[in-house]
Amino acid sequence: MSETNPAMAATAAEAAPHRYTAAMAAEIEARWQDFWDAEGTYAAPNPSGDLAGDPELVARPKKFIMDMFPYPSGAGLHVGHPLGYIATDVFARFQRMTGHNVLHTLGFDAFGLPAEQYAVQTGTHPRVSTEANMENMKAQLRRLGLGHDKRRSFATIDPEYYKWTQWIFLQIFNSWYDGEARKARPIAELIAQFESGERAVPNTTRAWNTLSPVERADVLGEFRLAYASDAPVNWCPGLGTVLANEEVTADGRSERGNYPVFKAKLRQWNMRITAYADRLLDDLEGLDWPDAIKLQQRNWIGRSEGARVDFPIDGESVTIFTTRPDTLFGATYMVLAPEHPLVDRYTPTAWPEGTHEVWTGGHATPTEAVAAYRAQAASKSDVERQAEAKDKTGVFTGAYAINPVNGEKVPVFIADYVLMGYGTGAIMAVPAHDSRDFAFARAFELPVHCVVEPTDGRGTDTGTWDDAFVSYDATIVNSTGDTVSLDGLGVVDAKARITEWLAREGIGEGTVNFRLRDWLFSRQRYWGEPFPIVYDEDGVAHALPESMLPLELPEVEDYSPRTFDPDDADTRPETPLSRNEEWVDVTLDLGDGPKKYRRETNTMPNWAGSCWYELRYLDPRNEARLVDPGIERYWMGPREGMPHGGVDLYVGGAEHAVLHLLYARFWSKVLFDLGHVSSAEPFHKLFNQGMIQAYVYRDSRGIAVPAAEVEERDGAYYHQGEKVSRLLGKMGKSLKNAVTPDEICAEYGADTLRLYEMAMGPLDVSRPWDTRAVVGQFRLLQRLWRNVVDETTGEVTVVDSEPDEETLRALHKAVDGVRQDLEGLRFNTAIAKITELNNHLTKAGGSLPRPVAEALVLLIAPLAPHVAEELWRRLGHHDSVVHQDLPVADPAYVVDETVTCVVQIKGKVKARLEVSPSISDEELEKTALADEKVAAALDGAVIRKVIVRAPKLVNIVTA
Repeated sequence: MSETNPAMAATAAEAAPHRYTAAMAAEIEARWQDFWDAEGTYAAPNPSGDLAGDPELVARPKKFIMDMFPYPSGAGLHVGHPLGYIATDVFARFQRMTGHNVLHTLGFDAFGLPAEQYAVQTGTHPRVSTEANMENMKAQLRRLGLGHDKRRSFATIDPEYYKWTQWIFLQIFNSWYDGEARKARPIAELIAQFESGERAVPNTTRAWNTLSPVERADVLGEFRLAYASDAPVNWCPGLGTVLANEEVTADGRSERGNYPVFKAKLRQWNMRITAYADRLLDDLEGLDWPDAIKLQQRNWIGRSEGARVDFPIDGESVTIFTTRPDTLFGATYMVLAPEHPLVDRYTPTAWPEGTHEVWTGGHATPTEAVAAYRAQAASKSDVERQAEAKDKTGVFTGAYAINPVNGEKVPVFIADYVLMGYGTGAIMAVPAHDSRDFAFARAFELPVHCVVEPTDGRGTDTGTWDDAFVSYDATIVNSTGDTVSLDGLGVVDAKARITEWLAREGIGEGTVNFRLRDWLFSRQRYWGEPFPIVYDEDGVAHALPESMLPLELPEVEDYSPRTFDPDDADTRPETPLSRNEEWVDVTLDLGDGPKKYRRETNTMPNWAGSCWYELRYLDPRNEARLVDPGIERYWMGPREGMPHGGVDLYVGGAEHAVLHLLYARFWSKVLFDLGHVSSAEPFHKLFNQGMIQAYVYRDSRGIAVPAAEVEERDGAYYHQGEKVSRLLGKMGKSLKNAVTPDEICAEYGADTLRLYEMAMGPLDVSRPWDTRAVVGQFRLLQRLWRNVVDETTGEVTVVDSEPDEETLRALHKAVDGVRQDLEGLRFNTAIAKITELNNHLTKAGGSLPRPVAEALVLLIAPLAPHVAEELWRRLGHHDSVVHQDLPVADPAYVVDETVTCVVQIKGKVKARLEVSPSISDEELEKTALADEKVAAALDGAVIRKVIVRAPKLVNIVTA
């Protein structure tokens, strides 16, 4: 694109054989990349261990800079992918040049579904395709000149890496959360409490030593931070696997294949992340994260204060959680989630006498009605169930509960808008003051009792209402019982009184609830970390000893899970690992002699490997420990401004705002509690880069056409003569608008690509890609080259002389601005300042003084490292530019020599004075009043007031 006419290009090359061209850029870049690898230029020394290095470098302030883990896709990179990688590289280079020991590396998050799908389709082992993809991606990233410490790189599929993923799982499995101490403790300490009688065994009067192994395992399962339980899951028979919520569409179908998805209960591994809900919320305050990300984390955790209340039913009780206990007198029915375990117990065989016909769903018995409705609810995703559906559905269970505050019978329904995953899976319904309950009550002709006095003039007669009245600042009415009255109280006081009454009566208590659910940690997949768990003949789970780790993923003939009739909700998974019987059924000695065991045949989710990878970067070859404590403390320990420790800068997309970050935070806190690390948070500063977008062109059928083949004519767009539409969106292979970094590197060089991506706009803002605009940054590098090197002879043209004052001012202003911009990740404005300085030097003409040329090269080095290395070497230096000191501005040259001060009289400008930027208010007032023009304009008038804003304004007010 830069030299499209071959004849012109040949002539230009003959006239200027040493011009900076794409061919020269390619040669320079390849040579310096080889040099960096050979010299270990980016090796960051640890304070000890096998990666220990120069004590002087270790003694410097340190910076740990990270990108979010990339997945090695078979499609390779397009120009949108490296945006964050280039940004962290620029920032890391800036930190090295400002006196820091910088750890910057990159590994691969290589377990996951795409490689497994490819294996199912082609028969290629997932490791083979994944490793090939990694090699391709490494080559693409290397071409960009990224300064990674390659000694520290790894992939999550390396057995020596996932050995420690399995080890961390076992630490979590062998731990429980002590609510009083607010920390995780070894499960052995809990067992000791049970054995000694210090802690009573829950739900039984029996002593610990009288319990069977199975009974003990069940008790401990209620405490362990990693536990197996029958959990409600998204089961997709057509795919033969359980799906995460994010893999299910709003229509309740699989994102891949569009198969029906059903709710089912399966034995699954879970992480008790809910135990850390409060700490996950509280510790957000100490993190330097975008407010929007913190808000998303808070909303996902969903802390709410309220009360638990027991509603008697058939001699037992159902516990509900409510944030509005002040409205208890208004509860006219109850709703249980369809999956609630008590539904079967309370559902009678026949409808009670006088059951309202609309409550039955047209079924002859409660059992039939409940079964039919459960089947209907199982076909919906949680997203669908929580949506504000126009028509409310449900069915009466045939049971009645008692409202504990007034003794009234309330019918118990099941309805899909109540989820087992929130609260207790049961609600009291107050239709007068909750919109969903109101809609349900109207649909099922249930009573609506007003207990919060409306402030909108509608009155308390609910028969005339069109919707619920919801207010947190109103007066409670119609709420008096035999032993408690809330009438006349405000909401806050009413909550306090009723909560106190519930506790006194022993039928409830004030409590805090969280929307956060325990983390479902099982996948019915092949390509993932095997669980280091085996089961004995009684089904009790046992942890493998550390000496048996890693438990490596075995070979299987078929990578796909067994699939079923897509509509058969009653089927159950058959995992790929379960077919390898030699691996599954084993005889092991776990310390009490050889016994037969069966291995866990689920695998860990793809989140597992990315929950702790920052720690392995620190000490990647340590075979004895997860990470050396001293090394971890050096790079990630708490320090001033970072109360929880963590990575200094973590850059990645906002799409990981919740799950990855929340899961990684949870693992860090468990490891911190158990004394394995000093950092309670993994990532101190988080920065979300924007997205590089591209125009998508579609023909009349709506099919994307190759963007490179589209022509623009008179403001319209055409592909092969047909008019096409244009819309800005994502860049990708399927949209036929992807531009690869290889293309741009071949056309202009990697330094040009780096500069263009950083110059496109603020790093945190999405921006459209425009290949035609890339040439602007290429020309900047050409002008920079010409300012140092003669294009005809190749000789360096700088001179050993001192620059004039104007050049010094331009230089030091640029140095000052670029340093501030690089520190603040404002790379686009840093490039603008370098461009302005380079243009100034070009216009000035003549040879550059050596101090100016060297400073210019050092300024651009973090952004365009290859050309900077080349010019630095040509300027006579034999050491790499990477570890040079970035220039520091002289304050005397940063400020303007003079500034213009405006003098106003009665608001009108009467004079302009050239004054020193550092002039004081008093001196400026004297100077202004002594000026001839000002004196003439005053013409003897009485001065009432002089307002001075040094150095730019004097305002004189006359009588």
